[in-house]
Amino acid sequence: MRILFLSPRQCWPAHSGAKLREYYLVRALSQDAVITHISFSETGAPVSLNDLPFCRQVVSVPRPRSYTPDKILRGLLGRRPLPVVNYTSVAMERTLARLLEEQQFELIHLDSIHMSAYVPLLRRATSAPMVYDWHNIESEAMRRYSSRSTSLLRRGYAALTGARLERLETEALGGMFGHLVCSERERGELLARKPEARIAVIENGVDCAFFAAPGAPFEERRRLVFVGLMDYHANAEAVLFFAREIWPQVRREFRGWSLTIVGANPTPEVRALHGSDDIEVTGTVPDVRPFYREARAAIVPLRVGGGTRLKILEAMAAGVPVVSTTLGAEGLAVLPDKEVLIADRAEDWIRHLKTLGDEPLWNEISAAGRNLARTRYDWEVIGARLRQTYHAWLA
Repeated sequence: MRILFLSPRQCWPAHSGAKLREYYLVRALSQDAVITHISFSETGAPVSLNDLPFCRQVVSVPRPRSYTPDKILRGLLGRRPLPVVNYTSVAMERTLARLLEEQQFELIHLDSIHMSAYVPLLRRATSAPMVYDWHNIESEAMRRYSSRSTSLLRRGYAALTGARLERLETEALGGMFGHLVCSERERGELLARKPEARIAVIENGVDCAFFAAPGAPFEERRRLVFVGLMDYHANAEAVLFFAREIWPQVRREFRGWSLTIVGANPTPEVRALHGSDDIEVTGTVPDVRPFYREARAAIVPLRVGGGTRLKILEAMAAGVPVVSTTLGAEGLAVLPDKEVLIADRAEDWIRHLKTLGDEPLWNEISAAGRNLARTRYDWEVIGARLRQTYHAWLA
């Protein structure tokens, strides 16, 4: 089977949830398919066959500038919402047209609704079935952002864009061959719009072997860790909320503990947290595993956003208990108080962190999370499910 894999992002280096999902799904598909991978390149060297050696062909197109005045105007007044307009590019259209003239494909995988602007071109050039991979429901994430933003202008933009994205998503549900989502919850949300849509759950995953190294002894673990791309608004909002509202209470209860925020491109507000009140902001790090090895818990205090969080699965695979908001753990098949601890109020955070002060209970939660990651969420398990899904659909 020959698959054209079309993505809005350069998936290597894989230092965000979306890139990790894309990288491992491409690798899984390549086990019994010939993959042509085409994406927008970011700053630095474009992705190549050296980065994705399991692909037959890797093509990079320079990413167009986002949020230019003309794109903002088109996004507000035109047919397509701004998150889609930002990824429209004449260079990408020409590259796709050339590839489709040179090769025939049995399947086209579009990695998110952001690439929907190219569907008309693809339909003119090929009869191959097309599948969307929904990393999350973009309209839902936009509405949640609107509900939390303190800026009237941003709230208005997000509400308008969310409504336009929802219309585009509903149209796509009725017009594409199939759809992949990350959770049963998202599948249910989309089927409520289009009951006849073909939707499969291909969950997010984790490379359990990569995170399996032993960590520090229990008594030496005095670190709370948050891991995530720090220019993503949902992550930045989460750590600022935790640092301002929850962390002062944690410091009073747990002397000598520290909070470490690990992730690329921290916003100025997040960077300003560094160096005060036992808070460390690392920025980009070559490897997150050393931070997990010293962690008493991984925290996920998310209050906006969508999708499922690979950071939770990574912590579980590393044997680190997770304390998360309900929204942070959304979409994962986890058992509260057994595989993850849910904290939506300040007192919940303190109570759960006290629980993790008991070494036998800490070991029990650590083992339960690691077992769940290994048996259900390892990328090998997820990849096999994706291959089976595509073969069944095409049959």
